[in-house]
Amino acid sequence: MSAEPGVIDALDRVVTAELTSLPADQLTPQLIRTTIDDFRLLPRFKSISDDDAEQLARLLETRHAVILTIGSVVKVKHEPWLPDAKAAIDPYYWQRYRRLLSLKGMGVPVLATLDEVSDRTLGLLGNPREAGVWARKGLVLGNVQSGKTANYLGLICKAADAGYRVIIIIAGIHNNLRNQTQSRVDEGFIGFEKGAGKNKLGKVVGVGRIDLQRRPSHFTSSTRDFSQAAASQVGVPLQNLNEPAVFVIKKNASTLANLTQWLKTSLQGGRINSPLLLIDDEADNASINVSQDPNAASTINAQIRELLAMFERSSYVGYTATPFANIFIDPESDDEMLGQDLFPRDFIVSLDPPSNYLGARKVFLESPDEFLRSINDSEDAIPIKHRITQIIEELPDSLRFAVRAFLLVRAIRILRGQASEHNSMLVNASRFTRVQSQLRNHVHSYLEELQNALRISGALDPVEARAVPEIFELENTWKAEYGEAGHRWEDVLKVLHDAAAPIRVVEVNNTSAGKLNYSDFENGLNVIAVGGFSLSRGLTLEGLSITYFLRSSVMYDTLMQMGRWFGYRPGYEDLCRIWMPEDAQGWYAHIAESIEMLRDDLKEMEAAGATPEEFGLRVRSHPDSLIVTARNKMGTGKRFVVSIGLGGSQIETTPVSARDSDYNVRRVRSLVTAVQASGATPIQLSGSWLFSGVSPELVASFVRDYKPDPGSTKTQSGPVVAYIEERAASTLRSWDVLVVGKQYTARERPIDYEFLNDLRVVYQVRSAGSRSSGNTLYIGNNQKVASRGIERAGMSDAQCKAAEEHYRRENALTGGDSVNYPDLAYRRFRGKPLLMLHLVRLTTSSDGGVANLPPLVAAWGISFPPPPLGHSEKRVEFVVNTVWFREHFGVDSDDELESED
Repeated sequence: MSAEPGVIDALDRVVTAELTSLPADQLTPQLIRTTIDDFRLLPRFKSISDDDAEQLARLLETRHAVILTIGSVVKVKHEPWLPDAKAAIDPYYWQRYRRLLSLKGMGVPVLATLDEVSDRTLGLLGNPREAGVWARKGLVLGNVQSGKTANYLGLICKAADAGYRVIIIIAGIHNNLRNQTQSRVDEGFIGFEKGAGKNKLGKVVGVGRIDLQRRPSHFTSSTRDFSQAAASQVGVPLQNLNEPAVFVIKKNASTLANLTQWLKTSLQGGRINSPLLLIDDEADNASINVSQDPNAASTINAQIRELLAMFERSSYVGYTATPFANIFIDPESDDEMLGQDLFPRDFIVSLDPPSNYLGARKVFLESPDEFLRSINDSEDAIPIKHRITQIIEELPDSLRFAVRAFLLVRAIRILRGQASEHNSMLVNASRFTRVQSQLRNHVHSYLEELQNALRISGALDPVEARAVPEIFELENTWKAEYGEAGHRWEDVLKVLHDAAAPIRVVEVNNTSAGKLNYSDFENGLNVIAVGGFSLSRGLTLEGLSITYFLRSSVMYDTLMQMGRWFGYRPGYEDLCRIWMPEDAQGWYAHIAESIEMLRDDLKEMEAAGATPEEFGLRVRSHPDSLIVTARNKMGTGKRFVVSIGLGGSQIETTPVSARDSDYNVRRVRSLVTAVQASGATPIQLSGSWLFSGVSPELVASFVRDYKPDPGSTKTQSGPVVAYIEERAASTLRSWDVLVVGKQYTARERPIDYEFLNDLRVVYQVRSAGSRSSGNTLYIGNNQKVASRGIERAGMSDAQCKAAEEHYRRENALTGGDSVNYPDLAYRRFRGKPLLMLHLVRLTTSSDGGVANLPPLVAAWGISFPPPPLGHSEKRVEFVVNTVWFREHFGVDSDDELESED
């Protein structure tokens, strides 16, 4: 039984007082728990249970012991100006904002690091007091939903203190995101919400409640984007401003045209001499020049460049969470990439998220079983690929289950003392507004059924309540998902009616009346948000715990930006669940690993003193640039070449060819025979066999002879063999070869294994993925052949230990055995390349799939060690046909023009 909320609040206050008296570097998670246990010895806190204490510890940890690291920077040579300028800077705007964050519960360590990070970024901008004509361009790489807005608000405040007098924030391409950004700027920088409150005169908000002696001039409001007529009424000239002028505008061609025209009219010729800071939020979206004409730029890109050119002194800072953005990846040549006018030629900053951030690494690489649930029953009700005319007659059982889980989450949060917090569920299953409307209506009807059942029967004894079908299903959902969450079913049932009653279903898109105005609900907004693209990029869903995601896209930035479930979940992270198809889970895991690799590259290049130009070329040579580059070429139907390097990456034959299955199985058997004949001695690792000291010639010969499916893009034999041969005398001169198999048991039948010479290999058994068709076979639905942890094979205990220690240190993780290490962590410390050979018996998937499957298929993968620091990475050329790309991946749903929301 939980203690009374008042007792928990009292314990919170006394522990907080104790912690704030200690130095910031002593505030560890262990110290927080020890302090709580010490106070629990007092009589007034005897009723605090272990569960109550742990929940309080997690809450306090988010306030006081969050570990936020500085991140990495690559830059061109730049004369430091901020240290000398500090003495003359009055930090008025920064101190207000810092105070606001403190009042909101941000701990001292995080505030100190935010101070340092924003100083570091400000110092990379131009000195606003420096006369003359100059321009600086940079990029900040954050994480989806990790606090980029808080970061650039800190930068804006410090830039205003330093002397920047025109501040333009270009927000998202949708009104709701621009409005949300404006509200945050009002709260964190301006201190006054224009056009709100009584008589529409406005109201004081955020930092304005702390100090309103000074206030920037603002030309936009939370309900109104920039217009020339409204701006003319402000009457503030942009020349020689005493306080900053602030514009928060939508990333829209007409809005940008209005602003530039108004600036030209007000200037009447010449350039503006007030220094400009331009923040380009979601800089990978719409800002990039994707024009196929080398002599022309795409509209918004050209307009941003025109806007910057109107100022004598300007600093452009793009913010993005998707470093694969084609700001780095011009498809034609390296020279053209560097010639892009918004390329961050002066600096690139990588922001590391705090330790309590729930991001892609944790969800998809470290703890997928905890957070992820598979959708495999949607095809009849809501096909993943559907048209605007799709009729929805009923909800899939998985979506009904997810709705029940959301009600349970709110009930558990009430029991945890979080009754007044926001609670959101996301349903993102279609890009079409009329389909979203149908979904909204069906979800609303089902929610009403649950609410009515709880209103009528929720107060019954738990045993009697089981006779009510809706409550019986809720109890079964609780058993399946939250039976170990620390609360008894009878306690959950007591508050379920109160939990469910205020929940409503809102459709969120450009045509709906539904809004997510969380600030209007002081006691918490409880909502199931049904939408599409409006919920896929930039918009924050407060208190998001349950996500039902049924979208199709293979584009890295699109997928990552759809991840609204990333962020901070203090006190309820263990309750969060994400329903999505298995193939989407596989894509996310792959992308998460790829982005981790790029961030590691950035750290290495910072240590080596590299420039943004060199990092841009590094991104361009990354194996996954292939799929990103394809985005720029969609529709051309031509073959094009992508140059990539394979060092530090892992490639696999996904998919495999059904037609060539017998031939490829024979190639695996022949390779094992040749390896043994070369004198390599096998070592048994569970059910697998490891050979060391294998020659690169044997590996290259196998890869050359193996016949991959045409869809196995990154395993085209020519480029891979060329890479192996190029490095055969250096980093790839000695190979580990792993024949992967299951552990043999007495239950195995003769058809379940074979002897490769004298080595018993028990076949892996996997279902054919739902995307399999014709000759193309996918091994499972998660885009991977190898199982987690396989890349440890061949590494010494010392190498594994070093890899694990490095991973924990880089990601601010505590514990050792409890950490679930991704393969990427080991690959970074591999001394030799690893060839993995798979013999797999495919079975028909639950949804039918391909008939007449071959009895056995062979696949391979290679884990390449990273190139040594300072070592020139050899790039090889892969060829892709965009007709093939469309056939295998379809059109990227968010790039189609068919009546999107």
